[in-house]
Amino acid sequence: MQAITPELLFMVDAIARHGSFAQAARELGKVPSAVTYAVRKLEDALDVLLFDRSGHRAQLTPAGETLLHDGRQVLQSLDALASRVRRVATGWELELRVAVNAVLPLSPLYDVMREFRELASVTTLRLSTEVLSGNWDALATGRADLVIGADANGAAPGAYRSQPMGEVQFGFCVAPRHPLAALGRPLGADDISAYCAVVVADTSRHLPPLTRGLLSKQPLIVMPTMQAKIDAQVRGLGCGYLPLTLAAPYIVRGELVQCAIADGVPMTEQLVYAWREQAPGAALKWWLQKLRSPRLCESLLGF
Repeated sequence: MQAITPELLFMVDAIARHGSFAQAARELGKVPSAVTYAVRKLEDALDVLLFDRSGHRAQLTPAGETLLHDGRQVLQSLDALASRVRRVATGWELELRVAVNAVLPLSPLYDVMREFRELASVTTLRLSTEVLSGNWDALATGRADLVIGADANGAAPGAYRSQPMGEVQFGFCVAPRHPLAALGRPLGADDISAYCAVVVADTSRHLPPLTRGLLSKQPLIVMPTMQAKIDAQVRGLGCGYLPLTLAAPYIVRGELVQCAIADGVPMTEQLVYAWREQAPGAALKWWLQKLRSPRLCESLLGF
């Protein structure tokens, strides 16, 4: 029987998340035929069907669901084992995974990353961006060792430590030529619901996904990244709340207009950086020390 390898578990996980062998192959840097062949060989070896391919999306069968659920635990255990071994030998983690809230700019972190690379050549630094519940989900499921900019009000159950960063504000923004920009008064729910909203999907895989600032029955365009959402709104494709940390330059240049909202209650998030409670390795300790800098946090918050 063919062994269930970590590589195959990564494949099954990617296919399940995307619902597509082709998209999973793109994520994994493989050709679709290689992914299809590998999964079929695994199905033949196990004598089970892992995916129902009859519809437009590849759907996990009950056997596939079991493999995915238990396989994710195996992958987390293997990652933890590799990290422990490397930390015992060198004090530095094999890999440090840092998740950054999509409402924050990455540019203030580039100098930090450069300094880290010069110091910690043995540690692979892996960054990701997360949306809404995805920030705490990344920490809770082990996809991230450190989360920068998680919403303090949405903390997941678990043993975490955190430090406050500050507040990020959101503004309801449209392109200057959008019909809502011409109303010249605070916008009510009836005004907004008549137009398409541009959103970024919550990146959570296990925690319940959230939405923010949406009205029921409002038509949607779902974009893959926060930058893509901003670009769509600049082009007048829809409306929606944007973090002013990222939207401010577009507003200053006149590419976006921030509209007043009738209820007058500003949308904000109180952000923290957070990590799991166990003793950190040298790489995580280094990043935590850097994040104690008020100047770095202010740069991330756009001050």
